[in-house]
Amino acid sequence: MKRQRFIAGIALVTALGLAAGGVITWWLLEGRAQGVAHAAGTDVSAYRYLGLDKVIVMLRNEEGQSVPHYMVVDLVFKTPPKQEKITREHLPLLRSVAVNALSRFTRETATRMSVEELAAEINAAYEHTYAQDRHGKPFAEALIGRLIIE
Repeated sequence: MKRQRFIAGIALVTALGLAAGGVITWWLLEGRAQGVAHAAGTDVSAYRYLGLDKVIVMLRNEEGQSVPHYMVVDLVFKTPPKQEKITREHLPLLRSVAVNALSRFTRETATRMSVEELAAEINAAYEHTYAQDRHGKPFAEALIGRLIIE
């Protein structure tokens, strides 16, 4: 009799533990799914992405070097939908600013920099360019989609 009660007690505790674990797991996963859906919904609907392909930059040579080196960058502009047309119209200016910002690097300097550092340099150049514009930048930030250094 004692043995049957003991086994029944263990079975009851095990069942309650499994049920509680299932409820906790469901609650955690449901909360994450709603948070991800909410965050993804706002980010995707809030921005459009415009590409500027094949920005070709001739890099500076080190002293004594005669072989030219090049950098090819594909830029992506994160822009609000209302500013998409203006950003598209500014693409020639954006290309020029990127070339100007990147052409001061040597091959060695550019290869030591991370993609994030190069993107920060480009974004700083855009900030400087648009500082005098009373309307500001028509995009949130410039991202690097592709980078080739030869």
